[in-house]
Amino acid sequence: MKITARTQSDEQFLKDCQIETYRGPGPGGQKRNKTSSAVRITHLPSGLNAIAGESRRQSTNKEVALRRLRLRIAIEQREPIDLASFYLPDWFTLTIADRNPLYPQVVGLVLDVLIAADWATSTARDMLKVGSRPFIRFLHNEPELWATVQRERKQSGMRELQANDT
Repeated sequence: MKITARTQSDEQFLKDCQIETYRGPGPGGQKRNKTSSAVRITHLPSGLNAIAGESRRQSTNKEVALRRLRLRIAIEQREPIDLASFYLPDWFTLTIADRNPLYPQVVGLVLDVLIAADWATSTARDMLKVGSRPFIRFLHNEPELWATVQRERKQSGMRELQANDT
């Protein structure tokens, strides 16, 4: 398997990133005004970034920003798939928590397969060996993923998916 930003370990991935800390906006009292707990992580090769500042702890914000950045890369960067030679990786499952480190890889693979299938969900589901209801639920549960699929299907002249499509 080719190592990409989606498949790198966090340690490898962060070598390609710039991390900035700053004072986060909003409530928090004296502590918020004295510490730089908000974090922005920029993936230099792609130029994509993510921020987090909800927590008063910089380490927590760094974890959240990293998770958001990995998801953003999974949604915005494609890895071409040849449907004729495609095989399902052992790690693939739609029943995966969004905090699982493999979650962005699953999101990326779903999008890669959808693109290879010209956004036809039935073809993508067949390739991924998943049912209609779990597939639609997976897409719908991640707002950026759902919006991306809807936008691309619309641009391809296809009808929008409904959250209750089966």
